[in-house]
Amino acid sequence: MGTFSIWHWVIVLVVVLVLFGGGGKLSRLMGDAARGITAFKKGLKENTADDGEDEKKTIDAEAKQPSANTSSKDEAAKS
Repeated sequence: MGTFSIWHWVIVLVVVLVLFGGGGKLSRLMGDAARGITAFKKGLKENTADDGEDEKKTIDAEAKQPSANTSSKDEAAKS
């Protein structure tokens, strides 16, 4: 068999079978992986946008309402 051992031929055989015998399966697996990565990135973008909107709403709400901490500080200052 020359310089190649049995393990070399087994690996070559597996690669050939995957590439030629399971071509449809392989391309479907890669397509599924690509869709999963795209969905993950989209989810990260949506989560980041939602966090920014929530933070803005919280800041606006705090600006409109006096906080409980300021009233307790005022009472402590009067004492």
